[in-house]
Amino acid sequence: MASERSRKQLLDNDAIAAWIFLTPALLMLGIFLIFPIAYLFYLSFTTGSFTAAGVRWVGFNNYLRLILNPDFWQVLSNTLYFTIATVIPSLVIPLGLAALLNRTIAWRGLLRSAYFLPSIVSIVAAGLGFRWLFQTDGPVNIWLNAIGISPIPWLGSNIWAMPVIILLSIWKQLGFNMVVFLAGLQAIPPSRYEAAELDGANAWQQFWYITLPGLRPTLIFAAITTAIFTLRGFEQIYVVTGGGPLNSTNILVYYIYQEAFGQFDFGYAAAAATVLLLVALVLVYIQLRTWDEE
Repeated sequence: MASERSRKQLLDNDAIAAWIFLTPALLMLGIFLIFPIAYLFYLSFTTGSFTAAGVRWVGFNNYLRLILNPDFWQVLSNTLYFTIATVIPSLVIPLGLAALLNRTIAWRGLLRSAYFLPSIVSIVAAGLGFRWLFQTDGPVNIWLNAIGISPIPWLGSNIWAMPVIILLSIWKQLGFNMVVFLAGLQAIPPSRYEAAELDGANAWQQFWYITLPGLRPTLIFAAITTAIFTLRGFEQIYVVTGGGPLNSTNILVYYIYQEAFGQFDFGYAAAAATVLLLVALVLVYIQLRTWDEE
């Protein structure tokens, strides 16, 4: 009985010590994460204001305005298009590069550094560079003209402006995902490939039956981080297109910024931000469920 009592007391002491060490982190989490999310949800049911005195309760009116606003549905459609068209190439291209650079080839270290470089470049600087490249009289149209293709108004077209933003986002995410996949590839035991070679498996069969299954947790992690990167995309829109032309490149984060700090409609912007939060949570939940199943 005495030993059991002392063991329970020791566990209680460990629990108290754990809570003491966790308290500062939990306080920071509550102040900078939980409280802002709760306040955002509350603000979405009000008119919103810079001062507490100007806040007026409006219930679900802001969400009703979202549902009835065709601009919101266009922005939501743009966001889904932007996310899907960015995430898939941002996984496929770095995976191919990582598989290539995981082999012993000439200039491997230099190529790894070159492909990683975009991830450390400021997104604002990259956006300015892409705006210069794709302007009407920019280098891209000069090259197209040189091979007999008429210049394209990239940033002035509601068809071509979004692909420019997508290309910029893929280029920006490429290096980070490549490094993640390289780490995942190096964690796969070489003995699996050796056994597959002895069984007569070719390179494609090794990739499909060994590399991809071994990279599933890494793929899910990369998918989550890339989806979050695209959903919170703001700088590239702000710098390159400003949401135009004709609202064709406007996505949820930029739309929230316009409504909050352009129109000072904070309650409506908070409702749109709540929708964005729910979309992000659904995507992360689906990916984490897939991870758990694996």
